[in-house]
Amino acid sequence: MPDSPVVIVSGGSRGLGLSLVRRLLARGDRVATFSRSGSKDLDALAAIHAENLFAGQLDAADSDAIRSFVATTASRFGGIDHAVANAAIAHEGVLATTRDDEIDSMLAVNVRGGIVFVRECVRTMLASGAVKGNRSITVVSSIVAESGSPGLTVYAATKAAMEGFARSLARELGPRQIRVNAIAPGFLETDLSASLSDSNRARIASRSALGRLGTPEDVVGSIEFLMSEHAGFMTGQTFGVEGGR
Repeated sequence: MPDSPVVIVSGGSRGLGLSLVRRLLARGDRVATFSRSGSKDLDALAAIHAENLFAGQLDAADSDAIRSFVATTASRFGGIDHAVANAAIAHEGVLATTRDDEIDSMLAVNVRGGIVFVRECVRTMLASGAVKGNRSITVVSSIVAESGSPGLTVYAATKAAMEGFARSLARELGPRQIRVNAIAPGFLETDLSASLSDSNRARIASRSALGRLGTPEDVVGSIEFLMSEHAGFMTGQTFGVEGGR
């Protein structure tokens, strides 16, 4: 489908990113994604959608690798219509015991890597010259950027930084009709939350009006909406998908 949208998703091998890649492929989009280690689930999707899925393995903190991957995506599919900055890492622990290397790695991947990824996608979008149709950037934040969470202080700081980045970028790109929004999921049933103790899981679930942790599928639809023409007058916003606080 040569006229189908081209979507590039960082961190698409597991969790929310993988669920989003799966949904986009199912509707016929051309999708590019990268992660540090890949996954069997992503390999299975690549075998089924060989023409519409371009997957690579790279470090989300490696600016040169990101630049190359975005350029290859644009060359392979003829451009980029939508970008979803999803790749992130978290080190759990109280600030007093957080090591310098843990702080550095979260800043490098979640903030610097996310900004570089979006910058390269924006450069590709702008290189087309004239203002085109529906184009968007979606930054995946977290509810902890607003609500806070003990043990996730640095992670929360990185997500709050990306929300501010998205709001300002929306102002920059508005005249070119490129929308920029952030989405802030609550705690989801992913590899990251699998390490939670039963008591922590119960505590987190009890804070939700729906009484449960979310799933990646709970969030995918909201990202899909933000990429659609139905969200054509929405930019510079952060949307919470957290089951009600």
